[in-house]
Amino acid sequence: MFFPIQSEHCFISLFLSSWASVDHPIHAPPTSGDPFKVTFDPPAHCKLRFEGGVMTVTPGPDSERKSFNWPHPNLEDFLKDQNMMFALISDGPLMSFCYRRLSYLSNKYQLHVLLNEMKESAAQKEVPHRDFYNVHKVDTHVHASSGMNQKHLLRFIKKTMKNSKDDVVCRDKSGKEMTLAEVFKSMNLTPYDLSVDMLDVHADRNTFHRFDKFNAKYNPVGESRLREVFMKTDNHIGGRYFAKVIKEVMEDLEESKYQNAEFRLSIYGRAMDEWDKLAKWAVTHRMFSDNVRWMVQMPRLYVSFVSWVLNLDLVYTWTDLTNFQVSGFDSVDDESKPEHLMLDKDSPLPEDWTSPENPPYSYYLYYTFANLVVLNNFRRERGLSTFVLRPHCGEAGNVTHLVSGFMLAESVAHGLQLRKVPVLQYLFYLSQIGIAMSPLSNNSLFLNYHRNPLPDFFNRGLNVSLSTDDPLQFHFTKEPLMEEYSIAAQVWKLSTCDMCEIARNSVLQSGFPNEVKEHWLGPNHLNEGIGGNDVSRTNVPDIRIAYRYHTLVDELRCICRGAKGSGDHGDGVAEKPL
Repeated sequence: MFFPIQSEHCFISLFLSSWASVDHPIHAPPTSGDPFKVTFDPPAHCKLRFEGGVMTVTPGPDSERKSFNWPHPNLEDFLKDQNMMFALISDGPLMSFCYRRLSYLSNKYQLHVLLNEMKESAAQKEVPHRDFYNVHKVDTHVHASSGMNQKHLLRFIKKTMKNSKDDVVCRDKSGKEMTLAEVFKSMNLTPYDLSVDMLDVHADRNTFHRFDKFNAKYNPVGESRLREVFMKTDNHIGGRYFAKVIKEVMEDLEESKYQNAEFRLSIYGRAMDEWDKLAKWAVTHRMFSDNVRWMVQMPRLYVSFVSWVLNLDLVYTWTDLTNFQVSGFDSVDDESKPEHLMLDKDSPLPEDWTSPENPPYSYYLYYTFANLVVLNNFRRERGLSTFVLRPHCGEAGNVTHLVSGFMLAESVAHGLQLRKVPVLQYLFYLSQIGIAMSPLSNNSLFLNYHRNPLPDFFNRGLNVSLSTDDPLQFHFTKEPLMEEYSIAAQVWKLSTCDMCEIARNSVLQSGFPNEVKEHWLGPNHLNEGIGGNDVSRTNVPDIRIAYRYHTLVDELRCICRGAKGSGDHGDGVAEKPL
């Protein structure tokens, strides 16, 4: 195996000690009893403030603690490692090496399927009761505001207009209150007029490479007022209609039993009371389901850094929710927008940012992660749940986004651009960083379905899962996640073993607590290799799990021998059989 001399050590150390390992968050057990009962009092003996864009916690005068010595990511070290990563992904010999290893992994998998496909199929048939339909699967990337399909939204709007037309739902430009009937009258609409076609919320050929047109699809009938009334948590009616339609979606998940989802809700950072309002919405409408966990997404839209990234109120006002169902944070926006700035040592601190330009992707991600490290340690000491960072990353735009994702994220959404960067793709494989992919979404926005790299990533052994992204825009059926699996299986000729493996990946990537994952995957699911597989629950044969594990171990051995200068030339053959 050949490594460029100057890149050898850095390549090894970067993937073995990813930045995300500085403080690996742990999910606490589910809260028993009433999940909406607040039992936590804010610690008066602690002072929390931001210094240099990162939360700091210091003991107050009444505290028994003298100090809080928690690990803290250093910006200087991050920038140094980031620059080294930029050098590695553009290093010619290293690119060739990683490309060859990835090609080897693809061919090795094809050989495995040729030799073992019938054995895997036979092993699945020996498992009583279990099949693809009744293995647990999680929609690891879905936005709550479009969590329903278009037919569901249409039916809900018509039903609400029939039963609640006299509800005061908003104000007009003059400040006068308007009922739902008056809103429809102002648009010259009646419930009878509405149809799926008139609703016009489904992505079409005109949204391809047009993220602006895609965002406009969130407005039913092209009216932002209807979006405000039916699809917002913070509106004149306190998000009552939105809560009702999402609860109907959750009931569908509960009825299907084996399908689960992680819905994303937005915090924009425009005001300090956003956390309070979102928590109030969730508590008031009791937004709880055993089949659902929540993610908080922060759109990278520069408005103000007054409540930069993680408002301190999160520590207090969200206690009643985060103990059992908020699993992490997401960073989302149109990645294809050009960035004219880069995070470097001269970048202003968040409190000093005065440029009208949006901060770069790595700026958002670094400060989000740095705050999560401190926040997770602070919450863990108080017996509260902790959070992970799982951002949108690599859907389009600059491949440098994926560098930040590799260094800081537990898993990423989309990851399409990895197909262009063999070094990063190989690192994602070695580190087994999760990638929640949405082929139907990509097909309408950035990449035609037949060009999607998901089957290549899966064959090579990357940790991929299937997700829906926006069922309102992309799906037609009552079960959008099953629709996603069905189309992928038909187009890419996936076997039931393949689909069960992807479903297992989705559970492992998700933010459901370990106690739940033990029930779904088996009590030893955290163990490596076949020791962590319970085929009676996952329906993934031990043959497949053993292949994935042994192949990954072989690759790690190959890397380590190369770093030690053992003389291996990259043929992928282990010195000793496993």
